[in-house]
Amino acid sequence: MKKVHLFVIKSFTGPLVLTFFIVLIIQILQFLWLYIDELAGKGLELGIMAELLFQFSLVFVPMALPLAILFASLMTFGNMGEHLELTALKSSGIPLQKIMQPLIVMIAIISVASFFFSNNVLPYSSRKAKTLLWDIRNKRPELNIQAGAFYNGIDGFSIKIGEKDPETNLLKRILIHDHREKRGNTNVIYSDSGYMKITPDKSGLIMTLYSGYSYSEIDERGKPESQRSYPFRRDSFEEQTVVVELAGFDLIRSDENLFGAQATMLNIIELTSQIDSLNKTYLNRKQNSFSDFSFMQMYQGKNFYSIPEPDSVIVPEFEVFLTFDSLQSQLKTLAITKALENVKEASRFLDQKAEILHNEIKNIKRYEVDWHKKFTLPFACLVFFFIGAPLGAIIRKGGLGTPSVISVLFFVVYYVISMSAEKLVKENQISSIGGMWLASFILLPVGIMLTYMATTDSVVMNTETYTAFLRKIIKKLNLFSGTRAD
Repeated sequence: MKKVHLFVIKSFTGPLVLTFFIVLIIQILQFLWLYIDELAGKGLELGIMAELLFQFSLVFVPMALPLAILFASLMTFGNMGEHLELTALKSSGIPLQKIMQPLIVMIAIISVASFFFSNNVLPYSSRKAKTLLWDIRNKRPELNIQAGAFYNGIDGFSIKIGEKDPETNLLKRILIHDHREKRGNTNVIYSDSGYMKITPDKSGLIMTLYSGYSYSEIDERGKPESQRSYPFRRDSFEEQTVVVELAGFDLIRSDENLFGAQATMLNIIELTSQIDSLNKTYLNRKQNSFSDFSFMQMYQGKNFYSIPEPDSVIVPEFEVFLTFDSLQSQLKTLAITKALENVKEASRFLDQKAEILHNEIKNIKRYEVDWHKKFTLPFACLVFFFIGAPLGAIIRKGGLGTPSVISVLFFVVYYVISMSAEKLVKENQISSIGGMWLASFILLPVGIMLTYMATTDSVVMNTETYTAFLRKIIKKLNLFSGTRAD
């Protein structure tokens, strides 16, 4: 029996490692596709890019592992079924549960390891990855001045070149607007040709200009408007060197705790503490909102009952003709108007408080979602194994073709259910437990059913069964049509 267990584990380990790295690489490529515009042209060093991809690859591990297990289990048992190895083991008296037993233990260990990885490594990697991505986003693009367009990437300068020699890097017809004094286009330099190069430490830009002119307006801001004559200065040069300080072109590393309070950056203990703290804050705010509403109702009630009685109303001399009934009607209208104003004000107050409380609940739900993810993703490894292993034994197709299609279909179903339920949880439409575990609760019975069907050699998913059934129907239809024709 031990030899059988070793054989099954060996057959499963190879596809698991292979499919895990395939899925991980696909997720990394998807990440690069999403952020290629923010990474390109920044002049990033190879070490920075390697660090970014490594940290994000660790972030993708909990999501890649369940899909890799589903893929590997389908491949393993599909290969064993296709090469009649499962048939040989079953004929020797070893049931499918015994064949799956060592892998169940192995997947259980992987699930526990995945939980500890999500709880301890993932928060640290997420913090480093997101902080580094933030720093790269804030890094300025690499200095790249194109011919025919103004370049505004350097603070205080707007530079335009007419032509650029790609072999010698000689620039022609250079126009430089110096805006460092923030007075508009008052300082302009034009040069027939020149060179631009960045200092070795990338802290400055050296512009060597040949055969040009510089124009500058004299600052007269100290004089009254009526006394200004707007003089300017014009200088010519054969060669001039301009040194410009470059700021923001280097990658400035931020503190790793910049995003430390986000839910994905916390472990189970920190998430539990944060959820308890937010719940207490929510209950206190809810109680205070009720007290504020009660006080407002009492205040409005006093104002409502302060309407003067008919006997106390002072009627001017020119309105003596008013009768008691008309005066009573005016007071009734005044009371209705006052009541409507109070209702509208109370409605606005309740809407405002409800919006504040709803936002606080959504914030709590975000932390609860990440708390449950620490458990749902490791549990998904077991669920996908109980789907993949019996399904591979039933379809008896190995390789990468059929297993990859089936794996992607089941994972898409799991992902769609998970994302839809997670959105409902964050909107406080359903409970956190029911929403975050919904996909597992739906797919686990499917896995149990498939395991039962594979154990009992069910013909439900056998194509030959459906082919024979269709042949019988076609044969009966032909006989029936022949009888009618006679």
